[in-house]
Amino acid sequence: MPIVAQSTETTDWVSRFADEVIEESERRAPGKPVVVASGLSPSGPIHLGNLREVMTPHLVADEIRRRGHQVRHLISWDDYDRYRKVPKGIAGVDEESYKEHIGKPLTSVPAPKGSSHPNWAEHFKAAMVESLAELGVEFDGISQTEQYTNGVYREQILHAIKHRGDIDAILDQYRTKKAPAKKQGQKPVDEAELEAAEGSGAAGEDDGSSTAAGYFPYKPYCGNCEKDLTSVTSYDDDSTELTYACTACGFSETVRLNEFNRGKLVWKVDWPMRWAYEGVVFEPSGVDHSSPGSSFQVGGQIVGIFGGKQPIGPMYAFVGISGMAKMSSSKGGVPTPADALQIMEPQLLRWLYARRRPNQSFKVAFDQEIQRLYDEWDRLDAKVADGSALPADVAAHVRAVGTAAGELPRTPRPLPYRTLASVADITAGHEDQALRILSELDPDQPLTSLDEARPRYDKAEAWINTHVPADQRTIVRDEPDAELLKSLDEASQQSLRLLLDGLADHWSLDGLTHLVYGVPKVQAGFSADATPKELPPEIKTAQRSFFALLYHLLVGRDTGPRLPTLLLAVGQDRVRALLGR
Repeated sequence: MPIVAQSTETTDWVSRFADEVIEESERRAPGKPVVVASGLSPSGPIHLGNLREVMTPHLVADEIRRRGHQVRHLISWDDYDRYRKVPKGIAGVDEESYKEHIGKPLTSVPAPKGSSHPNWAEHFKAAMVESLAELGVEFDGISQTEQYTNGVYREQILHAIKHRGDIDAILDQYRTKKAPAKKQGQKPVDEAELEAAEGSGAAGEDDGSSTAAGYFPYKPYCGNCEKDLTSVTSYDDDSTELTYACTACGFSETVRLNEFNRGKLVWKVDWPMRWAYEGVVFEPSGVDHSSPGSSFQVGGQIVGIFGGKQPIGPMYAFVGISGMAKMSSSKGGVPTPADALQIMEPQLLRWLYARRRPNQSFKVAFDQEIQRLYDEWDRLDAKVADGSALPADVAAHVRAVGTAAGELPRTPRPLPYRTLASVADITAGHEDQALRILSELDPDQPLTSLDEARPRYDKAEAWINTHVPADQRTIVRDEPDAELLKSLDEASQQSLRLLLDGLADHWSLDGLTHLVYGVPKVQAGFSADATPKELPPEIKTAQRSFFALLYHLLVGRDTGPRLPTLLLAVGQDRVRALLGR
């Protein structure tokens, strides 16, 4: 649905955020590059909902670059997070055997069987990196495993622990569910903390541990089993000497935190720490992180402990898939950016994210709706070319077709997606047949190579092969339906004669469109050029009946690809044979 510009001053949401971010960045760090950020957890397939976490700041960063400012788009790979659960339906993963890795850092979990990557996190990260490259997303990736294990955040960790009482006081404002203290002097924990201790908490919402040492915003990974099912039993602020015990394997050790690199701050402290450390000015968050008491709201107070400020952070709505509810990467089989890019050009996918404000939900179509989306995109393309598009639509189009670095590669001859899909369906992988049909679409400008229609043709073919059920695929009859032909009344026989008589003179996409719609008009005594306004309503009924007859005679079904495309695909000689002449 076309977007109507909401302001005469700015044309779209991206421009408005860019204005705000540039102004805020100059206030916080004048003369320095603007910093925007995204965070992704490679705990499983990184899906199209996660992509909004990247596309929102990417679009804003790109607008800032277009204005001549330096900008860094950071993507924090949360690969040092704990492995919380085994996603379902992941190829090469035996769910039972992988349960033994729950509690380890994602980078310590083996990659699925058959993967060429060194660990679980790298396996799922690699697919996303490849998709982001195809989408033209420029970013600086930061591995949190590398940051923590190399001691990059050591000062921030010690600072957080020194101020653990202040952090705990902030968190306590939001704790609504208390649990009885397990030991004398031990602070109560909320539901999220209990879940974390049990190894089944929701990703990204842990706020720390209540231990024998009091509240502690840091979790060591066990030196024996590598799991985070540990409890700090004592800590000395002066020496930074920390003792922990592992409830999973019974291992215990004493370390000096000023030289220990095998652990991390809990999420609700880790996130605001990074805002301050990186100087992040803009970072969106999903609705699950933006509700009262959640990590973004709490982080807005905790970030001050680290001397930083909360970023400008719009809440973004969920992205749906063909009517599915909220997607979660904890389950296998959720569509990823790579899945979408298999069936659609990057320009279309970018457009879906650019044209909606972050707080507006939308769906990415893997069903027949993709054909309508492509029709809408092509209409917008034409309007932009002739200058008739609305300002907000032009802005979304510009952001879709390229970045500050230049335009993305595009299909030289962007033929209608639904036509390409029909041709790919009918020809079943025979490229010579596909080229023959496509070259006949426009006799004045014949296609000379399938490469002119690529990559759009390949995307349409992939959609047909992977998302159209077998019972909806088009199989042209080998022999005429003699019984049906014999049973036709005179009117039906006449309609076929009119069609066959006009084939040679109308053998193009536009010509055949005119012909198949015109036959019922001529039979009723009207001109084939008569417009709907000049015709009685029953002509539409006659057209539908005629189309159904042709589908039955050609493919044995009531419906199928658009008839002009189908006729071109079948070829004149075979059409004549199947229609009885």
